[in-house]
Amino acid sequence: MATHPAPVDEHREHAYTTDTEALLKRLSRIEGQVRGIARMVEDEKYCIDILTQISAVNAALHKVSLGLVEGHIAHCVVGAARDAEAAGDPEIVGDKVREATAAIGRLLR
Repeated sequence: MATHPAPVDEHREHAYTTDTEALLKRLSRIEGQVRGIARMVEDEKYCIDILTQISAVNAALHKVSLGLVEGHIAHCVVGAARDAEAAGDPEIVGDKVREATAAIGRLLR
């Protein structure tokens, strides 16, 4: 009977936890921008000005997303590659790469 290596911990520390405070600060600023857009709509501001603010929020969210993707690749995918090498199971890293690819695909929609 073949023995299988211990499963990789799916809940290892996330890469962004080293900078959680900065991430939360950035998300709070984005939240404030969204509230500002709602006030602009309530005040019936010029539509192009509202669209400009929406574009700024989208850009800020994309920047957060790219930072998270970079952290995921640098931490989780690289960690999975080490785990795959140690376990002799290339599927471990393959799963993380597919997970990252799917997440990037969702961001591009």
